[in-house]
Amino acid sequence: MNDTLQIATFVVIVLLVAAWYLSYSAARLDRLHAKVEGAMSALDAQLIRRAEAALELANSGVLDPASALLIADAATESLERTTEQPVTDDLLDGQHFGGREHVESDLTAALAAALPGEVVVELRAAGDEFVIDELDRVAASVLRVQLARRFHNDAVRDVRRVRAKRTVRWFGLAGHAALPELVVFDDDVPLALPA
Repeated sequence: MNDTLQIATFVVIVLLVAAWYLSYSAARLDRLHAKVEGAMSALDAQLIRRAEAALELANSGVLDPASALLIADAATESLERTTEQPVTDDLLDGQHFGGREHVESDLTAALAAALPGEVVVELRAAGDEFVIDELDRVAASVLRVQLARRFHNDAVRDVRRVRAKRTVRWFGLAGHAALPELVVFDDDVPLALPA
């Protein structure tokens, strides 16, 4: 009788610990998915700021017409594209970058082509505060896009690492949430912020 009670107590304790672990793992995974969604929203906001800064620079009249047109076209296309939110009531159902990687890479290429180092140095040397402010705004927005994309991709890697665990797969702790995708596009524009 005493042995049966000890075995039953042990089984109950093991089941409680297992239930706690599964609950903890599911809550952690949910928080990681929410982090990815927040990072995607932040990346989207930074991409909009970058496109707006680039469009403002293009429309400022300080660049040659060909460079201004190149940047304006790429920035306008970037502003027209948005991150897609699925039509569901669940906010954590997963945003999708909407295939806009090539559009953002095109804006990066346009900025790099229109603003090579010598052009930036020449524009800064002219000493016009308005032009310097515009260049600083574009350079800062480029840096923020790089940081936001890296933060998003780090969050995606965390989710993928946790979802790859056997416990998560065996017990279906991810539910029906879509596996988040890395966002990969060229965001390297050699525009240095002033020292």
